[in-house]
Parts: sequence; structure tokens; C-alpha cells
Amino acid sequence: MITSVTDVGDPRLDAFRWRDRQLASRLDRLDNVGAGLFIAEGDLVVDRALTTGHQPVALLCEETMGQLLSSRVDPSVEIFVGSDDLRSEVTGLGVPLRATGLFRRPALRDPLELLAHSTRIVVAEAIDNPTNLGAITRSAAALGWSGLLLCAGSADPLARRALRVSMGSGLVMPFARLSPHHNLTQLLSDAGFISYALTPDVAARDIAEIQHNPSERVALLMGSERDGLDENTMTNATQMVRIPMHSEIDSLNVGAAAAIALHMLGPNAHQ
Repeated sequence: MITSVTDVGDPRLDAFRWRDRQLASRLDRLDNVGAGLFIAEGDLVVDRALTTGHQPVALLCEETMGQLLSSRVDPSVEIFVGSDDLRSEVTGLGVPLRATGLFRRPALRDPLELLAHSTRIVVAEAIDNPTNLGAITRSAAALGWSGLLLCAGSADPLARRALRVSMGSGLVMPFARLSPHHNLTQLLSDAGFISYALTPDVAARDIAEIQHNPSERVALLMGSERDGLDENTMTNATQMVRIPMHSEIDSLNVGAAAAIALHMLGPNAHQ
């Protein structure tokens, strides 16, 4: 149902103003049956959410886009249409997106099931910046990786900023979150993965030297920009790898480093 709104303070639009913790609590983000909400910002991300079967709750659009989307959602989904100024202020982005969608979060995947169905997995350890995680997710999806495994402390791929930066790739890239009782090294070993720990340490092997069989199962391990990977994680990885630096620069932003490593170790490497 399409409803025209003119009051920026209309309480029916409150959920579009919510931040991540209002949309989904920590328990919601750990829920394995689906709980909480997420927001898709921009018509391309909303389109991807609908195409991948995510359940919309409400949409906020400019009029033409509202008419187009009305044919793709159940009549019970409220479609609010409003001016550029109203949409810009409600979302807090400062720009009038053609469409913003409020969706129900999907059920969280089981890590064992994700590993069983993946050939190339990205492991994010304590990557708490949603912008960095969004960039990693987008690169992983674009470069042919199968899934994203999140360790404790890593951001949510469905966080507003992460999803916006990834251009909705968090909706198509399968992801799972490890719980404290999981042993990452054991999980990867049991699933038959070769693991590469990305580090700026000069003692690590140049990633360009890595040769692997395309049929091998590969895991790329990355840590936060501040601290990098945990020492135990690096010690237990199959191989530590680095991207050589020049001009006395010690390292790259983790999102940029991920794009290079994901290409070098991806399905199109050395072809």
C-alpha cells in the first residue's frame, strides 16, 4: 500500500531513523532463527534485497520508485513516499535516496554448514569497522569467494554502513558467526581448508609466490587494522603471507589489502 507522507516527524517513519543497535540487538544478531531488522539504503541495495528473497517490512521512496516497487512486494507492505527533503532528513544521510527499505533479518547460518558448502572462505577476526567489513564483503563477492566467517568482535555485514559500502553484497555473500566455544583452527582443518594468514610482517611469505591447486579449499584470515591477527591464529595458519610494501609504508587499509589478497588467492589466480 502506497502512503504519501509530508511530516518528517511522522512516527510511522521512526524505524527508518534507527541505528544498528535499535534495529537488531546483540542477541538478535546471534539468533539462528531470524530476529531483528536491517535497513537497505539505496534503490540498488533494496533491489538486491528483494531479488534475494529478503522479507520487506516497509519502504520509503520517491514517488516513481514507490510505484515500481509496489508490484514487487506484498500489498501488506507499507510504501511511504515523500519529498527529497523529507527522505534526506529521515534517513540522516543528507542525500535523498530513491529508496530505503526496512527488512527482517534472515536466520544466521551455522558455521559448519557454511564451511561444508564453501571452497574459498574469508575469515574476519575482530574487524569491527563496518566500512572495512563492507569493502571486504564486496570484494569477496566480486572475486569469487564462497562465504564470510566472522570471529568475535567483527562487525555485522548487515549493519547500515557495511551494507551500504558493500552495495548489498552482504545480502548475497553467505556468512556465519563463530561462538566462543568454536576452535577456528580445528574447524578449518576438519573441513579441509588451507589457511593463509594475512600480515604485514616481513617474515611472512610474499603472497605472489603462493601457488595452489584450483581444487584446494582456501581460507584467507584477516585481522583488525590496529592489532592484526591474534598471534595464536597466525601460528596455527598453514602459511603467513604478506603484500610487499614500498616507500616506507608499513601496511594497507585492511579493505584495500583484502581486495589484493582475495584476487591473488581467488579462483582466477595464476590463470
